[in-house]
Amino acid sequence: MKPKLIIILGPTAVGKSELALELAPRLDAEILNADSQQVYRHMDIGTGKLSRADRARVPHHLIDLVDPDEEFNVALFRRLATGAIGEIQAHGKNVVVCGGTGLYLKALTHGLFTGPGQDPELRRGLEGEVDQSGLTTLYQRLIDIDPKVISSIHPNDRQRIIRALEVYELTGRPLSVWQKEHSFQEEPFDVVKVGLMRERAELYDRINRRTEQMIQEGLLEEVRALVTRGFGLDLKPLRSVGYRQMGAVIRGQMDLTGAAEEIKQETRRLAKRQLTWFRQDREIRWYHPQTGKQDIFQAAAEFLH
Repeated sequence: MKPKLIIILGPTAVGKSELALELAPRLDAEILNADSQQVYRHMDIGTGKLSRADRARVPHHLIDLVDPDEEFNVALFRRLATGAIGEIQAHGKNVVVCGGTGLYLKALTHGLFTGPGQDPELRRGLEGEVDQSGLTTLYQRLIDIDPKVISSIHPNDRQRIIRALEVYELTGRPLSVWQKEHSFQEEPFDVVKVGLMRERAELYDRINRRTEQMIQEGLLEEVRALVTRGFGLDLKPLRSVGYRQMGAVIRGQMDLTGAAEEIKQETRRLAKRQLTWFRQDREIRWYHPQTGKQDIFQAAAEFLH
C-alpha cells in the first residue's frame, strides 16, 4: 500500500495553516510545510508562519530550514519532504501536508522534471542580461518562446525565468514541451487533496486585514533585522511580496502607507495565480474552511481509515 497523505491547499490567506492545526490532532497527524517561503529562517511575519506556541501544539516539518541567502528549490523540497514523510509514518503518525506552493505539491505527488544540467557560462550571460536590460526583457523573451509559461512562472521569479531560458538555449525546445513529455505520471503516495476556497470579496478582505496585521506586528522591523544580520534586500526571498515593499521603505523609495497598499494588491494577484494553477487539478475537492469544516474532517478520517 502507498503511504497516505492529506493535503490542505489553496490561495494565500484562505486559512490553510489554521485548518491544518485543527485537523492534525483529530487524525493523530503531524504537519508538513509546503510553502516555499516558510523554509527560510528569520522570515516569520511576512511568510505567515504560525506562532511558535501553535507549532508546538502539533509537530511541524520543513519550516526554518535555511537562511535567506542559501539555495532552496523544488528538487530539494521534494527530497526533504519524502524523507520527512517516511520518518513521520515510521513512528506511527499520519501526515497532513499544508501549503500553497503549487509546484512543490505537484513535484511531491507526481514527480519532478529536472531537465538538462546547468551551463555556468550560459547562466552567467543571462544573469548579465538581467543586470543590464532588466528582468522584464528576459520575461518577454520567454513568453515569445513559450507562451504557456505565463501560468506557471511569475514575472519577478528571476531564478525560474533564467532556468527556462537556459533549458531552451541548451535544447532548442521550450520548458513546457519538456514538462508535457515528462507528464508527471509518478504517484508515490495515496493522496486526498483538500482545497480551501472563499468568495472573492471575503478572501480579498482577509488579505487586506492580514497585511495590516503583519505591519502592526512589525514586518518592517523584521526586514530591518534581516538587513542587520547581513542579508541583502536583493536576495530572492527578500524580493517576495511584503519583503520587497518593506525593502523599498528602508531604501526611501516608498512610504509605509504606499507599501501596504502595494502588498495588498500584489497579494491579491498572487492569490489569483494560485487559483489559476489549482483549478487545473481535478483531484482537488473544494471546501469553504468554515462551513465545510466538518465535511473536511469526515472526508479525511474516512480516507485514512
